Amino acid sequence: MRWPRLVCQMSSSSHSTIFPARLADLRAVRSFVERFCGSEAIGHDACLRVNLVLEELFTNTVRHGHGRECDAPICVSLSKGPQAVSMIYEDTGPPFNPYAHLPSQAPEDTLELRKLGGLGILLTRELAATRDYAYIHGRNRIRLALRLR
Repeated sequence: MRWPRLVCQMSSSSHSTIFPARLADLRAVRSFVERFCGSEAIGHDACLRVNLVLEELFTNTVRHGHGRECDAPICVSLSKGPQAVSMIYEDTGPPFNPYAHLPSQAPEDTLELRKLGGLGILLTRELAATRDYAYIHGRNRIRLALRLR
């Protein structure tokens, strides 16, 4: 299958790259985040949070968005502001807003009682100072600002 060309939104202060939708590329995603954090002097804890959120979005795109590993493009752009790391995450999966149907607070159920799934996106929501979603030109676009603390 031929995938649409995906161009990352970039600014002079952002770090952007495109990955194929393959779980084997999680190592490359992690390396990209670590290089970004190193070049921007972002602390270890904040870097771990950025990596956790990006890993959750990436894994969900592969497993649920495309339903399999494939060469579909996933674009990630990161930039550092005074209080937060901004992330733009784009994929070419079917339209899906992961933040549309989440509860307003974390579930109280024990792990034995609750259904599988949903905790990763809930976690990404809790770690983000701001977030928004749009489906634009055949792409899911998630914009997040992750606190530096």
